[in-house]
Amino acid sequence: MKVMHMSVRARLRPFLPKRVLRWEDAILRPRPMGYQFPYADVKEVYEDIARKYDYNGDMLAFFSENDVGIVHKWHHYIPLYDRYFSPFRGGKVKFLEIGVSKGGSLQMWRKYFGPDALIHGIDIDPECIKYDGVAGKVRIGSQDDVAFLQSVVDEMGGVDIVLDDGSHQMKHLRVSLEALFGRLSDGGIYVIEDLHTAYWRDFGGGYRARRNFFRYIGEVIADIHHWYHWNGVVHPSVSSHCTGIHVHDSMVILEKGVVHKPVSSQVGAKERVAG
Repeated sequence: MKVMHMSVRARLRPFLPKRVLRWEDAILRPRPMGYQFPYADVKEVYEDIARKYDYNGDMLAFFSENDVGIVHKWHHYIPLYDRYFSPFRGGKVKFLEIGVSKGGSLQMWRKYFGPDALIHGIDIDPECIKYDGVAGKVRIGSQDDVAFLQSVVDEMGGVDIVLDDGSHQMKHLRVSLEALFGRLSDGGIYVIEDLHTAYWRDFGGGYRARRNFFRYIGEVIADIHHWYHWNGVVHPSVSSHCTGIHVHDSMVILEKGVVHKPVSSQVGAKERVAG
C-alpha cells in the first residue's frame, strides 16, 4: 500500500504565524482551478452530470436548460438536491433560499417544486428586488440580521426547507443557522452549500482555523451524542432539534425533528438455561 507523506511545510503550517499563513494562502496557495465556472451549453452540462453521477432526473433539465436569469451551481449538487428535496415536491412546501444573486435559482426551484410551493429568496443586494414576483417573493436584508430573518419566516407562515447559498462567510453561516433552524417544521431540512469556503481565509475560514464551519458542525455532532459523554451541549439552538447530519463535498444537510432519548432493546427468542 502506498503511503502518502505530508511535506515538511504542511507539517509546520499549524505552528506558523498567522501573517505568514495569510500571505501564503493569498500568494503561494491560490484557489484551485475550476472554482470559476465557464458558461457552457445545455448539452455539455447535461452530459457531464448524467455521465459522472448517473443522474438524469427533472432537476438536471431544470438546471441545464435554465433560460431565466443566471443560475450557478457545482454539478455534483444537482443529484443531491433531488435526493433531499424530492419528498417535498408536488405540495405546498415552504422554501427559503438565502442568496438570490442573478435570479436563476428561484426559477429553477419554481419548476422543481411546482405552482403550489411558497418560495422566498433573500439577498442583501437591493438590485435583487427586480426578481420579486418572477418565480417567488424576494426580500432585501442581511442573513446575519436575526430580526430580518424572523420577519421573513413569519411572513411565510413557517418554513420547511432553508437553502443557504448566501455570503458563505463563516460568521454569517452560523448566525443564520441558529436563527432559522428552530423555525423549521418537523421533518424539514436546512442545507448549507459552497462550504469549500470554510478552508479560505477571506471567507473567515482556513484549514485549521477556529472559525472553519466544519469545526462548528463537529461540535453539533458531539452535541447530538451528548447522551454518551460528560461534556454537555454547546449549541442547543441547533442540536436540541437536530435528528441527523449529512456531509457531502461542500454541502451539509441538517434534519429537523423531535429528539428522543435513545433506548435499546433486545428482542427474539429467549435462551433456555439447562437445569
